[in-house]
Amino acid sequence: LTGCGKSTSDTAASAAGITESTEAKAWTDGAAEAPAEMYEEIAEAASESKYYKEVATEEEKTVKGESYLDSCYDYDPDFIRKENREEYSEWEEKGYSSVMKEPVSTFSADVDTASYSNLRRLIREGYSIDELPENAVRIEEMLNYFTYDYKEPEGSEPFGVTAKIGKCPWNEDAELVMLGLKTEDIDYEDAPASNLVFLLDVSGSMYADDKLPLLQEAFCLLADNLTEKDRVSIVTYAGDDTVVLEGVSGDKTRTIKKALMGLEAGGGTHGSKGIETAYALAEDNFIKGGNNRVILATDGDLNIGLTSEEELEELITEKKESGIFLSVLGFGTGNIKDNKMETLADKGNGNYAYIDSLREANKVLVEEMSATLLTICKDVKLQVEFNPAVVSEYRLIGYENRALNKEDFDDDTKDAGEIGAGHSVTALYEVILKEPLSGLSDEDINDLKYSDEYRKEQGKDSLENSSTEKEWFTLSIRYKKPAEEESSLLAYPIGFENYMENPDDDFRFAGAVAEFGLLASHSENPEDASVKNVKKILKSIDLDDEYKEEFLELVKEVE
Repeated sequence: LTGCGKSTSDTAASAAGITESTEAKAWTDGAAEAPAEMYEEIAEAASESKYYKEVATEEEKTVKGESYLDSCYDYDPDFIRKENREEYSEWEEKGYSSVMKEPVSTFSADVDTASYSNLRRLIREGYSIDELPENAVRIEEMLNYFTYDYKEPEGSEPFGVTAKIGKCPWNEDAELVMLGLKTEDIDYEDAPASNLVFLLDVSGSMYADDKLPLLQEAFCLLADNLTEKDRVSIVTYAGDDTVVLEGVSGDKTRTIKKALMGLEAGGGTHGSKGIETAYALAEDNFIKGGNNRVILATDGDLNIGLTSEEELEELITEKKESGIFLSVLGFGTGNIKDNKMETLADKGNGNYAYIDSLREANKVLVEEMSATLLTICKDVKLQVEFNPAVVSEYRLIGYENRALNKEDFDDDTKDAGEIGAGHSVTALYEVILKEPLSGLSDEDINDLKYSDEYRKEQGKDSLENSSTEKEWFTLSIRYKKPAEEESSLLAYPIGFENYMENPDDDFRFAGAVAEFGLLASHSENPEDASVKNVKKILKSIDLDDEYKEEFLELVKEVE
């Protein structure tokens, strides 16, 4: 086929029986006569021939993999993905801060998990790391989706506080600081009586199987676990709002389920009117000293009444003054308005989860029922002041849209995050030390011929190194009890005593989640982060629950 004075494509075309004088003859006739081992080369080369376009037949198109239907419609299979109307809040990543210029880092606690379960849905739909929507991934919500073996609170403490420090897995020049807060676990049967209003979106956009039908099954799971001390109301909204149940005893399970399963989707989405009605109903059935909460379930696609983030924020900020808390559950794909649901939860003294399956509904509404429904600390703020004698630079991983000004920390009028019973909050800092620690691990040192001498010199350096002798930073926490408006202050100095040469599995897992988050959020500062390294870490540790095992499977899907 080559070396005969013609181009490869023209030679192959001739071999297939295609010439200018035989325009009516399809190249497939010649291809069929060619030796089998030459078939692919002939087909590829012939398709490049200047004669190909002139003599292509329906038979040729079928051989090339194009069906008759394909020839009729130029359909882009990625159309739905490209045309989806999902919306996410805009935020900007903050890079490293100099301790000398900005010694204090302040942010609001966050126990939302919606971003992780939505990320899981996107990956399962086939999105690659590079294709993930901008601002869809919030690293703090990835971290807080998982449970860790944190210290439990003691005595009258609201939190158990855990601090761990080790090498940063994606930056060999940095250390990684892991901070964990854990509230007391409470069995829901021992919790105060609850006044719950289910505010359910039944508009036309909720018609799909992963919306209203999944919502109905999810709330039936919750209904199975309510008790006679609870009160349940149901409000639906579409073009208008409807009160379906009012103040029914929580042990009337059949009545609640029947009301739920009788719902149908249709009409516009007057969400703000539904919110007004739900809060009014919650106030009518208010339990003094109890847990009063609206649970909003929606895809967030509000298109009637108050619809902008600013209008919804103003509305829900006013409603939270009633002492009624809010949980937001997101459902569906293609048109979810993550930005609006996050705003409602953040400004309404609430939490936000995304339900992509019945399994996730069980996790949020059954396994973590008390954490989801029972707030025990509100307006929780964290502030870290770094010691410039030890730390030169730092960056907080995630929490971009939870950042607060330094002065906000002591201002009790500034809103912050809520934490439920049994919830944990995880925050990671990447820090650059003024005087780096030894670069060798115990295992590396043991392999040295002069290991004893190395340790002696290392000991001398440690005496002179401020990193091992002085506090690295102080963690301060402000919080309020659910019914109070004055905050309390806790402070914890953290230093080298929290450093781990060989980090435990919790630390390494959180580091892997954050590293994956840097990639998934399209970080401008990923350093040496890679999916390959994340997978390597995950496969080297004990993944002690099904959700951590599932995370490894997601990592494999995008590798």
